[in-house]
Amino acid sequence: MEINKSFFIKVAYSFLTVGVLGVLYSAYLFTHHVQIARDAQLASLLSPPSARLADEEKPLQIGLRVKSADCEIQGPLPDSDCTPGSIFPNATKDEICVSGYSKKVRNVSTKLKKKVFSQYGISYPVPFGSYEVDHLIPLALGGNNDIANLWPKSAQPFPGFYEKNIVGNYLHEEVCANRVDLSVAQKRIANSWFLIYNSIDPKIIEELKKKYRNWAD
Repeated sequence: MEINKSFFIKVAYSFLTVGVLGVLYSAYLFTHHVQIARDAQLASLLSPPSARLADEEKPLQIGLRVKSADCEIQGPLPDSDCTPGSIFPNATKDEICVSGYSKKVRNVSTKLKKKVFSQYGISYPVPFGSYEVDHLIPLALGGNNDIANLWPKSAQPFPGFYEKNIVGNYLHEEVCANRVDLSVAQKRIANSWFLIYNSIDPKIIEELKKKYRNWAD
């Protein structure tokens, strides 16, 4: 019996095409489901407390500083006894959303920076780009310059201060667009900023990187 090579080539090509499309569709579904999961977690993190069934996180004791020595960094977070976070009590959304607000209120002296590093047992000065004296609650979200709101945040390991700054800029835009309450943003960046970073759409992260240049770049 004569074999029709052209027929078999067409059949093989069809199977190959179906296989490639199947792989691409599976990849699409995986990416789509991952993004849905990210969006759901982000919505949960940034929803008002009344919208959640329960809030089992450690309460944010703003300004309640109970330790000033032997401070220990806790992974992506500071020592909550040394750096519980602190805010300007009268800072409103309208104020923080005015262009230039953060620059206007920033006031961290070299003396204060040295004290922050000393309390966390880190020698000062540090190599350029390795640490920044970070406002746990950013100025752009109503945080103040009190030592209760300052800690030495490293660039490495990931996620470091670069990524936390991205979260701060993201939340600032969300607050100013009336999509997130200021008080929620303050609490979340103090307790869960790294979870927020992992939940933001990577495309939005890239846009924020282009829009807000990091000082250490």
